[in-house]
Amino acid sequence: MRIHAVHEWKLSHAQAMGVQRKLALQVSRVNHIHYPRFIAGSDISRPNTQGIAQGAVVVLDYPDLNLVEVQTLAQKIEFPYIPGLLSFRESPLILAICEKLDITPDILLIDGQGIAHPRRLGLASHLGLFLDIPTIGCAKSRLCGTHQSPGANPGDFAELRSHDEAIGVVLRTKLGINPIYVSIGHKVDIGNAIKWVMNCCRGYRLPEPTRLAHLAAGGHLNR
Repeated sequence: MRIHAVHEWKLSHAQAMGVQRKLALQVSRVNHIHYPRFIAGSDISRPNTQGIAQGAVVVLDYPDLNLVEVQTLAQKIEFPYIPGLLSFRESPLILAICEKLDITPDILLIDGQGIAHPRRLGLASHLGLFLDIPTIGCAKSRLCGTHQSPGANPGDFAELRSHDEAIGVVLRTKLGINPIYVSIGHKVDIGNAIKWVMNCCRGYRLPEPTRLAHLAAGGHLNR
C-alpha cells in the first residue's frame, strides 16, 4: 500500500500542534465511498516497559466481512504520550504496517478520533491524509465536545458538538452497551461514516474491522 509522505515525524510538541492545524484544513469531509470491496481496521497495543507496542491492520471483504489479510508489527514508540497528540505517537507504526499490505482497502476504520479533536486532526484524519483513502474514527471514549445520550437502539445517535460545530456522533451499536464515538477521518461525510460503521457491526460494541484489529494487536486473533 502506498504511503504519501505528508510531513516528517521528528517534531517538537509545538511543531506537532502547528502541523495539526495546517493539515486539518486539508481533510476532506466529502464522501468518496461508494461500492467498497475491502474494509480495514487498525489498532495498536499498549507499549510494554521497553516502550515497544504491537500494531495490527486487518482487511475484511465486504459485505461478508471475512478476514482476508492480517499484518502486524512490533516497534518502539518514540513520541511521548501527550493528550491531543496521539496521532504522532501511533501513526508511524500503523503506516509501517499499511506499507506491508498486499490489499489496498477502500475504507479504513481506526480506533481513534477523526475530526472530533481539539484541532480537528485526530489519528483517523492524520492517517487518511497519509494514505489518501477514506478513513473513519471509531473511538471508545470522548476527547472533546459535549453531547446528549443517544437512544437505546442500535443505530441511534446523538451529535457530538464543540464550539457550535458538529464534530461527530455518539453512536449506539449494540442494545444495552455503551455507545462509541464516530467522526469523519478523511474523504467521508458523517452520514456515510455512521452507515459504514453500522454495516460493519456484527453483534459487538465495536465494528468488526477494529474489533479484530484490537485482537490481532494483542496477539489474540485466532485465524
